Amino acid sequence: MNILVTGANGQLGNEMQIVSKGSRDKYLFTDVAELDITDIAAVRKMVNDNNVEAIVNCAAYTNVDKAEDDAEFCEVLNAKAPENLAIVMKEVGGLLVHISTDYVFGGDPYNTPCGEDQKGTPTGVYGKTKLQGEQNIIATGCKHIIIRTAWLYSEFGKNFVKTMLNLTSTKPSLKVVFDQVGTPTYALDLAAVIFDIIENRKCEGREGIYHFSNEGVCSWYDFTKMIAEIAGNKECDIQPCHSDEFPSKVVRPSYSVLDKTKIKNTFDIKIPYWTDSLRMCMKNMANN
Repeated sequence: MNILVTGANGQLGNEMQIVSKGSRDKYLFTDVAELDITDIAAVRKMVNDNNVEAIVNCAAYTNVDKAEDDAEFCEVLNAKAPENLAIVMKEVGGLLVHISTDYVFGGDPYNTPCGEDQKGTPTGVYGKTKLQGEQNIIATGCKHIIIRTAWLYSEFGKNFVKTMLNLTSTKPSLKVVFDQVGTPTYALDLAAVIFDIIENRKCEGREGIYHFSNEGVCSWYDFTKMIAEIAGNKECDIQPCHSDEFPSKVVRPSYSVLDKTKIKNTFDIKIPYWTDSLRMCMKNMANN
């Protein structure tokens, strides 16, 4: 099978490059320089010229605050571009694996893990456009697996782990919000699941929306404390604070823990606990 991965220079795209080495399938990795997924003609040509049978879409507009001032382009990249990929996959009878987000939730108060069938209540442009992207994909009728994830980090690019590693090693004190709760996700773990689903042809007849993050629950404060502990950054005084101490254009979900029962049962996978994956990622950072 020939598989196209978009957004290959991002966190998940880089991890897909790692996990797919030695695959029996042929992977083609592209980013915006090689393929503009907002251009359906370009997508169609890429798919037809390379006999692409599946697409893993790792590309997205992910700057949550900036999205509020750049709504038009955010919608193009998060809603229209996935529709383009879905239309072309429908034309060739292929599979689209698309990555979505916990930000499709957040508008309604709740304190139990979010299921796949829970109504989307996004609070900002980013969440709204990602939910629209999901809906656009489903409407095309193409074979699809949509995976919502949360709090993604990796060895690559900019992310919360790298930021807090720097801050806790250079600042005498730090305030981090404790009233936003979710679960971190090591991008390598997510990439491994996507690879397993495709490599072992598990997707047939199992199309739909799934949730994936690492196991467990924490706040951003807890996350930061664990990052500092693993790194041995003991000098920084890390204190919890309320989110309203850091004003933002977007109301972020206060509770966006994802229920992963469906993906575990459907594809027979085990998901690592978030602190174990964090340790692994930080070990990989140190080794690289």
